[in-house]
Amino acid sequence: MEENERREIHELGSSLARSEDGVIHCLTIVGQVEGHQLLPSDSKSTKYEHVMPLLACVEESDEIDGLLVLLNTAGGDVEAGLAIAELIAGMKKPTASLVLGGGHSIGVPLAVSASRSFIAPSAAMTIHPVRLNGVVIGVPQTYNYFARIQDRIVHFVTENARISEADFRSLMMRTGEMANDVGSVIDGREAVACGLIDELGSLSDALDYLHGQIRARRAAQTPPA
Repeated sequence: MEENERREIHELGSSLARSEDGVIHCLTIVGQVEGHQLLPSDSKSTKYEHVMPLLACVEESDEIDGLLVLLNTAGGDVEAGLAIAELIAGMKKPTASLVLGGGHSIGVPLAVSASRSFIAPSAAMTIHPVRLNGVVIGVPQTYNYFARIQDRIVHFVTENARISEADFRSLMMRTGEMANDVGSVIDGREAVACGLIDELGSLSDALDYLHGQIRARRAAQTPPA
């Protein structure tokens, strides 16, 4: 492994997987997505200012054929997470996401942003309404602000997954399932059954999907003899 690749794994949680089928960029999104506010030094985080330019480079690189996003998230900054998800959803290169362990809150849009989403059977996704840290002013404008952010997330998820808006909002607002909270925790099979995630799978399944898409893309770009 080259020194530059070691640095990328250590600093950015990313690496290149090379094979005869193509080159796949592996990106990990773990812990909390860090946005405009710095998280404590003892918290695992994924910094959006690292991920966003990296995704632009992956899309533009002639060397890289596809993107694999490995997700184990504990939520984080909603705006930053949604920005990353929007970038992934807008890529032309083949993309796949794999939820491992869990995808909390903003991890849901990140999971569905890829052209094909996978989840391990033992993984879980936590879906709940938008929260805000810091001072909250008790006025109607604050409620409207929350509602508009939540609408953006709901629309993004339902546009990039097979779940209906009504079903997703129902999971988001469910009571009696989470202690002292509103929302749902669904395992891998439930996530696929409701249409939130495309299919159950493992690392090999996600890679097989990407390799197939890369071969199809190359065939479409090859001029006829």
